[in-house]
Amino acid sequence: MAHKNPSPAVDIIIEMVDRPDRPIILIERLNPPYGWAIPGGFMDYGEPAETTARREAMEEIGLAVDLVELLQVYSDPKRDARQHTVSLVYIATAKGEPTAGDDAKNAKIVNVWELPNNLCFDHDRILHDYLQLRHYGIRPRVG
Repeated sequence: MAHKNPSPAVDIIIEMVDRPDRPIILIERLNPPYGWAIPGGFMDYGEPAETTARREAMEEIGLAVDLVELLQVYSDPKRDARQHTVSLVYIATAKGEPTAGDDAKNAKIVNVWELPNNLCFDHDRILHDYLQLRHYGIRPRVG
């Protein structure tokens, strides 16, 4: 049996600092699984995770981002039905108007109290952890 490793990826919670209440950006996925997600994607070989985050933000929403902090690493083998994916989730800031690109069908700015129900992967858990940190200063638990 061939040895198999999880695929490394990044996801980026992008706060729009040029708008009241610092809403975030979601993308509607063009490819399965369909639904809404925080921007992100797979790391390229030899690419640092921070570079991947900036590249994916530019490709998917057309905005340069400033990375603020690492929220958490999410590695549950069931978080992505396509394959075992390990995601480093960053909190970032941006200004401007997002435009959908790459594998994003749409991009929209949403207030955190208006999140859609059809979030992909484990992004509901990720956004819950983000809100706990943002509003209460509680960092996500490991494991």
